[in-house]
Amino acid sequence: MKKLLDYLITSKTRIKLLLKFFLNAEARGYLRSLAEEFGESTNAVRVELNRLTEAGLLEAESEGRMKVYRANKKHVLFGELHSIVKKYVGIDRLVDDVLQHLGNVELAFITGDYARGIDSGTINFTIVGEIDEHYLEVLIKKSESLIGRKIEVTLLGREEFNKYREKFEQQKMLVVWGEIK
Repeated sequence: MKKLLDYLITSKTRIKLLLKFFLNAEARGYLRSLAEEFGESTNAVRVELNRLTEAGLLEAESEGRMKVYRANKKHVLFGELHSIVKKYVGIDRLVDDVLQHLGNVELAFITGDYARGIDSGTINFTIVGEIDEHYLEVLIKKSESLIGRKIEVTLLGREEFNKYREKFEQQKMLVVWGEIK
């Protein structure tokens, strides 16, 4: 899937923007911060932001003197693009291959770069529940080779999660299984 998206979309900046805004639909960004984050020129980022906004895929609103961008969740293709981006990153496979076979998984979420929409190569994955840790190790190794990314897993019981819940909620979280209760 990774190669396919690279062939379909030749602009690396556009791919980075799609990852940023469609991996975590709550992500927001403005021109200069996006250019810094991507290591791109403001002009290259501006061109792609304008294209995606004109297509209706992104929304822009003014906050003071800055224009802040985010995914247009009402766009007819939002769900499809979200799904494609998750496949590009490998999150769909991670959920299918790992979570469904582990045991009692109450909640699973991604933090770090991927929760912020940055394709850094390492997925920080937190699982809340009671699971077979040995089997998890086997599945993670298999998933890493399939998706071409490193997966760092944190396992928590419900009590431990509740203890650190506020800390997790203060950072960006991308819930991929269950819901925060």
